[in-house]
Amino acid sequence: MLRTFNCGIGMVVICTSTSPAIAELEKFGGKVLGVVEKRVNEAVLVDNFREELERAKAPFVDASRTPEAITYRASGVDITAGDDFVREIKPLAVATTKKGVLGGLGSFGALFRLNEWERKFQDPVLVLSTDGVGTKLKLAQEMGKHYNVGIDLVAMCANDVICTGADPVTFLDYLACGHLDVQQAVQTLKGVAEGCQRADSALVGGETAEMPGIYRDNEYDLAGFSLGIVEREKILPKIEKIIPGDVIIGLPSSGVHSNGFSLIHFIMQRLGKAWTDVAPFSARGATFGEEFLKETTIYAKEVTEALQACEIKAMAHITGGGLVENIPRVLPNDVKALIDFSSVSIPPVFPWIRQAGNVRNEEMLRTFNCGIGFVFILHRTALEKLRHGLLGRRTYLLGSIEHRNGEEAQVQIDNFHERLGFFQNLLSTPRKRIAVLISGNGSNLQALIDASRDTARNVWCDICLVVSNKEGIYGLERAKRASIPSVVLQHKAFPSREAFDEAMSRKLEEYGVDFVCLAGFMRILSEAFVKRWKGRILNIHPSLLPKHKGVAAQKLALEAGDAVSGCTVHFVDEGVDTGAIITQESVPVLPGDTVDSLSERIHRAEHLAFPRALELVVTGQVTLGRDGKTAWRAWK
Repeated sequence: MLRTFNCGIGMVVICTSTSPAIAELEKFGGKVLGVVEKRVNEAVLVDNFREELERAKAPFVDASRTPEAITYRASGVDITAGDDFVREIKPLAVATTKKGVLGGLGSFGALFRLNEWERKFQDPVLVLSTDGVGTKLKLAQEMGKHYNVGIDLVAMCANDVICTGADPVTFLDYLACGHLDVQQAVQTLKGVAEGCQRADSALVGGETAEMPGIYRDNEYDLAGFSLGIVEREKILPKIEKIIPGDVIIGLPSSGVHSNGFSLIHFIMQRLGKAWTDVAPFSARGATFGEEFLKETTIYAKEVTEALQACEIKAMAHITGGGLVENIPRVLPNDVKALIDFSSVSIPPVFPWIRQAGNVRNEEMLRTFNCGIGFVFILHRTALEKLRHGLLGRRTYLLGSIEHRNGEEAQVQIDNFHERLGFFQNLLSTPRKRIAVLISGNGSNLQALIDASRDTARNVWCDICLVVSNKEGIYGLERAKRASIPSVVLQHKAFPSREAFDEAMSRKLEEYGVDFVCLAGFMRILSEAFVKRWKGRILNIHPSLLPKHKGVAAQKLALEAGDAVSGCTVHFVDEGVDTGAIITQESVPVLPGDTVDSLSERIHRAEHLAFPRALELVVTGQVTLGRDGKTAWRAWK
């Protein structure tokens, strides 16, 4: 009884024995219950409860009763399991703590001290958001995988908070279930804690409720609550500042995120597919369940970088309703968003959904993010600052803000049908086979491996071979860890450059290679090799070609006083860094830069540009024309 019910006491006040509060509380029926003493064993000792309970139940002695003693646990609620759960998750919460958090789990309320933020804010405004994960939970429960939905929960709340320009500082969770499975719940909360770390939020508390009869034993539901702080003058969106000519930048999603799962469940059911079946769109041979459980991207770090880089007028988290319903939430009525999908790499899960469910394009756009998880709106002149602020992160120039006539739709999307159909057709074609040639550390090799195995990246290829001209380099270890075959052909063991290249060609053909990537391969290729693989060799160079060809490009950029440098991915021809350009990525040259600091910045750009170029080539969006120039696929 004492562990289950309040037994007539709804609130306890602790005060000194001489406090005037005692008399005031007695006016409202308050009673002095006891005293505080030094603890020996139990935290709370209750005397005379049994006697008082016997006296109170006297009028009911003749009432019907169960033949056996009933416990709360027998009814389906296990208080001990709840206590065990709290003990398990306390270290998870501690790992997320941050400046301003007072106390820990177990208090009646979570405390956060605003004074700790005085230096950052003059007129702080609190921002609150709540959300859940929807029917994605059903998939997690059927698969027995609960970690990712914990991350999803934080993402769905924190991503909304950051749209206002706020820092998401604290997070609360609510878990309701039919029966508390401690290990299952701990896995979920581990995901919540990971999400909080990604969002730079402190997990300051939560609630767990066992509700037998409301939920089945293996069912649970989640809700999250995010609190953010923003300076009043910096609250977004700045709707009054949005004008025709502003640009729209999109950040890629990791897949479907946490929306549209009722439709996904329905499609899977109609097709008779199991979550454990291999997904035909997966880049890593994963199952449907594994691919659909991919966690929602948390954009807190990107937003922080963007706000530090330039003035942002508005931001939108693309959730249920897609681009067409979420972007209008931050627009004035007299403008519209004109979006062009011709450069968007739509993750293959979306064309699969469209084909498998015979879903209309309009329905796709109103249900899913379709590859864009977050949107920035800014003045055109701030675009370069934003890109440099988001260095190393994938972005899309989606379109612009234009004048709206009358009752026009506030979001107009071009080339979505063409792009979705293109990527849908790609699903029925074999993935291209790639060889990577290296001579050193292999950081670009790693970027290519990661991209090719990330389903959301749509780099429709597999790295089937790594070739090195040196023994013992770290790039070979990267290949080994990724279970990619590697071979070492030491060029000094061959009588000529041509003989070495011939041996490489034979090895590439043995592995059925379609394209070759030079990732820090410190050898000049022979004319015969280049002709043999014409239009199928990609190289990356640390400058914005045609400037600064050859070695020491970073040094040349500094000596020339360049304000901007970067990298170029190009087709290889018989010249040195003269091949047709596929893509480029720029970086700022900062005051005080050295060759090392500039090189490090360019490396980050390379890890973005090389996978992008490989995607363009293996999907046939870019080819080498007969005239030796880059040929682009037209979308209109």
